[in-house]
Amino acid sequence: MSSHKTHSTTTASERALLAQAILGKRDPAEADDSIAELARLADTAGAIVVGQITQRRPRPTAALLIGAGKVEELRAAIRTTNADTVIFDNELSPMQVNNLDRALEVKVIDRTELILQIFAQRAESADARIQVELAQLRYLLTRLPTSEKQARFTGGIGMKGPGESPLQLRNAPMRRRIGELKRRLEQIQSHQRRTRQSRKWPQISLVGYTNVGKSTLLNRLAGVADAYADDLLFATLDTKSRLARLSSSRSVMLTDTVGFIRHIPHDLVASFRATLDVARESDLLLVVADATAPMLAEHIRVTLETLDLIGAGSVPRILVLNKTDSGDSTETILHAAEQYPNALPVSAHTGYGLDVLRQTVIEELERHYSLWQR
Repeated sequence: MSSHKTHSTTTASERALLAQAILGKRDPAEADDSIAELARLADTAGAIVVGQITQRRPRPTAALLIGAGKVEELRAAIRTTNADTVIFDNELSPMQVNNLDRALEVKVIDRTELILQIFAQRAESADARIQVELAQLRYLLTRLPTSEKQARFTGGIGMKGPGESPLQLRNAPMRRRIGELKRRLEQIQSHQRRTRQSRKWPQISLVGYTNVGKSTLLNRLAGVADAYADDLLFATLDTKSRLARLSSSRSVMLTDTVGFIRHIPHDLVASFRATLDVARESDLLLVVADATAPMLAEHIRVTLETLDLIGAGSVPRILVLNKTDSGDSTETILHAAEQYPNALPVSAHTGYGLDVLRQTVIEELERHYSLWQR
């Protein structure tokens, strides 16, 4: 039996088995956090996680990433759990996806494809949909088959993708479509740039790892409740800007941005330039982190690396430790404060620390924002 068939869209939740190869000297705690994050990604995409299997290896196998014995273990787990999808926490090559598809006889996707699917599901504005389609097509271009034996691109969880089979697409039409989308994005970026250049207030962007409470913090600081906030990964894809009064004489334009994540697909970063440019062109960044996150340092590292990647590494910034109201994580929060003594502890939920944050923002802008100096 072959898994290479066109999958139709279904309304029933898919049953997903998670798989992870822990390669080389990778930190076990980071690997555990990564696969826990993969489970949340799968949940965000609408899948039901029915189990997980990991394997520590010195290096991947070229054909299957994991060893043949672990493939048999996955086959047994698929039968036991009635799983219809296997999601790998690792990035898979086209050959590995093809071979695993055939060996496991269920759909196999990797972390990158899963993230792209979540973006496809959650993109609401025309801008976001263009950026997601561009990222999907760029990814698909690297997955074009060389033969009939590599004919699967189903769109992952929920089957929402730019196409059902790569063999139905040809390189030239795809490249033309990519060129068209890039031109439309350039027009969007140009319009957004002109809008930002004509602004009357300093621009502050909230950036950080996904699901750290940026949207809730935006709502608190701006005194509104219309920026969408939810306990889901990538709850925000579109930038939301709101005017916030910091004092009787000082106002700023606050912008919420899409959350970052470890191993973020490069095509996604490249495609979301129109959205992420606002961070690069900001006068100040609020780098928001979850003070209760066990892998706080890793999340901050990923955030700072992503800021460098998008050209925002030199923008002045304030580190904000959010969610300090969590009574169940007191020890973790105290440790976070010791790790980052210059960070500002706040709670977007209760409002704790926001007065100090407002005053610190005013002082930072008076130092860096030329039109706002005394």
